[in-house]
Amino acid sequence: MGRGRITIGLYNAYDPKKFREPHRRVIARAGDLAMAFNMNLALFGFPIPEDTNTPMEVAEWVAGTTSIGDHGGNFMKLAEKGRFMKFPYPAKGFPPQLGEPILTTSKPDKQKQVPLAQVVDMVERGQSILLVFGIGPRGVPKEPASIPKINLDITDEGYSLETCTALGAVCGALNAKLNQ
Repeated sequence: MGRGRITIGLYNAYDPKKFREPHRRVIARAGDLAMAFNMNLALFGFPIPEDTNTPMEVAEWVAGTTSIGDHGGNFMKLAEKGRFMKFPYPAKGFPPQLGEPILTTSKPDKQKQVPLAQVVDMVERGQSILLVFGIGPRGVPKEPASIPKINLDITDEGYSLETCTALGAVCGALNAKLNQ
């Protein structure tokens, strides 16, 4: 059996009605990480204009207004490869086709907390995973944060990292462990 897929999941905890610069920047940066480490990217609850229906239309819209990641070129490549998706906020659970949801947090539920090595083992055994990152000053709200059965604190010590730092740390650590 081959490795499972890894999807970076960005949960919008900023403004749910208006697309802002922080949305654009984090999408472009996460797109770079997804391309660099052969991962997928999924957005949850982002206020994307209604006239951008397909992943390619969203990618073109975001890429046209950023200088990050080869002026959005990396994000465009990700969408062209079919590795970018968008979803509404999850009501009762994250889409099962994305794999086992794992909340990335500096405040893990001790009953759900697992070490990075266990996450790596899941992927090595063929389990696909969805890494859920909260985008906003307070991370993923309490109710959707309770959905994942697994929590990962990449620092193991409860250090709160800025969103893009956390994205890079988690994705980079997973990539390094999977490709040692």
